[in-house]
This record gives sequence, structure tokens and C-alpha cells, in this order.
Amino acid sequence: MTLKAKIVGDNAVRLWGLTAAQRTQRIARGQGQQWLESGSADILVNAAFAFDPLWYRHISANPGLALTSAGVPVLAHAATSEQAAAVEAAMQSGSMLEPDPGLTLIAIEDGPSIENKELRKRLTPFVDRLLPANIRGLERSSYFGAYKGVTDLLTKYLWPEWALVLTRIAAKIGMSPNQVTAIGGALCLLAMHLFWIGQYWWGMLAGLVFMVLDTVDGKLARCTITSSKLGDFLDHGIDLVHPPFWWWAWGVGLLHWGQALTDSTFAIVMTAIIGGYVAQRLVEGEFMRRNGQMHIHVWQRIDSQFRLITARRNPNMVILFAGTLAGRPDLGLIGVAWWTVLSCVFHVVRLVQAVRIKGVSGPLRSWMEDS
Repeated sequence: MTLKAKIVGDNAVRLWGLTAAQRTQRIARGQGQQWLESGSADILVNAAFAFDPLWYRHISANPGLALTSAGVPVLAHAATSEQAAAVEAAMQSGSMLEPDPGLTLIAIEDGPSIENKELRKRLTPFVDRLLPANIRGLERSSYFGAYKGVTDLLTKYLWPEWALVLTRIAAKIGMSPNQVTAIGGALCLLAMHLFWIGQYWWGMLAGLVFMVLDTVDGKLARCTITSSKLGDFLDHGIDLVHPPFWWWAWGVGLLHWGQALTDSTFAIVMTAIIGGYVAQRLVEGEFMRRNGQMHIHVWQRIDSQFRLITARRNPNMVILFAGTLAGRPDLGLIGVAWWTVLSCVFHVVRLVQAVRIKGVSGPLRSWMEDS
């Protein structure tokens, strides 16, 4: 049976350019629910509050459950028409719910946690009143709530604040995530061309902006509730395909620096980088296949720590930057080759260890589930 959802009350305050009704409607339809302007609904949402979509999914999956703030219902999944009427009345008046033995209340003040299945960890998503004075804080909570728990050093530490500013600008001017992806894709191609002709500094600048936008498009999609299969395909497709072309173009560009590798050295370096890149992806895929789609990077703490520096695009760019800064972009590329091989060996070893441990102790569990 399709669940019916509606918002209770009016609120013109906008979060990421969306009113409470617009934002909730997108969340509900993303869950395959029917949106109602009036009438009796299963899922009731208080327009006076903003919340992480994780709460909506959690409440939707549990009939007879309500989330409250200072006793006032924020979200509720009514199991009966009587519960729906009581919850709606409390939302309309901004008052506390009367006790109902069939309705379980979760108070946000108690710090309740729910599971984020994507990150395989328990956390307490944000809930707060949707007021003009709270918008900046709500945007930060929403933005960082959409951040991946395990990623590389640059994405985790260097440009979250840059990307937050750009995400706010994109939302304010009404850009779609796919438009951001398209601009990033153009810069990705520009960076490859600049590497090819030996313009490494300009290429790295174009690549830097692309890498930041690669964060912005996903965060914009999550914050404005506009994720789509096409956008996800384009974003992940570009991420997956472009790195080998960058490294190849970098190797060709060495000619313009008078540091061209010999044919045999070039072949070895490219085989190590591209072969290692493909091998790492295959190892990650095999780990997921064997372990219920759990990523290898969230298995044990050491895997999450190694993900910060493993031979993926962003850490590799740090190595190339260091080599170019020293006037030896050729050594930077050779350094990427060595690091790719070492990273690949690490992941192969971890896959073998995982297979053995699972054979002895049963299904693997992510360390983040207990953090």
C-alpha cells in the first residue's frame, strides 16, 4: 500500500531555496509516497521544523512512531486515523502530544541514533526549527550530513568549506546538480588538454576547480533533494573514467619540459598506474560482492585510514604537485606509479585477509557500526 504524506502548517522560510512544503514533497516522492495537500495522511510533517531526510525514511518505515522536539511532534507515522488526528492537532497548535499507548515517541533531546545504511554507522541526524535565524546552521548541518564518512584527505579536510560556499551559491541561483557536473566535466577535459601540452600548473588549477565541483554536485543534489539516476550515472561515470586519461596526458606532456620518459619507461609507468587503478577497482568490487555491498574502506579502522591516502585521483595529484613544485614532474609521475602498485598490494592483501576471516568467523562487520 502506498503511504500518503502531507505537511501540517505553513512556513515560508526557505532552506536551500526550498520551503518546508517543497522540500518535504521531494523527500516523500523520492520514497514513492503519495503527496497530499489536504485530507488524512499516514506521514505527517510539521512545517515549523527542518530535519535530515534520514529521519523521514526512519519514521516512514515504522508505523506508530513519532519524532518530537520539546514535546512537539516534528514527524510522525500514524498507524490509525485517531493517531493522525491527534498528531495533526498538536502540530497545528505547537503543543505537546497527549500520551497514546499506540504511539511511540522519540525525543530529539535524548540524542536518539539511527543507522545510516550508506555509511554503515549510527548517528543522530539534525532536527531544528525552521527559522530565518537558523538557516545558516541548518545549511551546515544539512551539507555536512550529506558528506561521506570515508574519503581522501583533500575531500575530507581541504575543501569542504569551499564546496559549502559554492553549494550555497548554486542553490541560490537555481543551478541543478547536472549543470554543476557539466561544468566540472568541461574543466576535467580542459585539465587533460593542459597536461597533454605540458601546462601542468594551469592544468592543476583547472583540475582543482573540477575536483571541488565534483564535491559540490553531489552535495547540491542531496541538500536540495534533487538526486537522480542520470546525475548519479554522470557523476560516477566521470569519476571512474577520467583518471587514467589524466595520467597518460601528464606523461605525454613531459616532452614539453624536456623530461620525456623513454618508450620502455613510459610503458612500464602507464601499465603500473592504469593496471593498478583497474586492479584496485576490481578488488573493491569483489570485496563488495562477497560482503553484502560493504565497501572495503569501511571494514576496519585501518582501511578507513588508508582510504585517506590510497592511490586515487586526489592523493595522486598531491604527488604530482610535489614533483612539479620540485621541477621534476617526471619523478612525480613515477611516484604515482609506485604508490599505485603499493596501494594495490595493500588492497589485495586486505581482500585475502577478509576472505579468510569470514571463512572462520562468519560475516564481516564494519568498525563504523560500533563507532
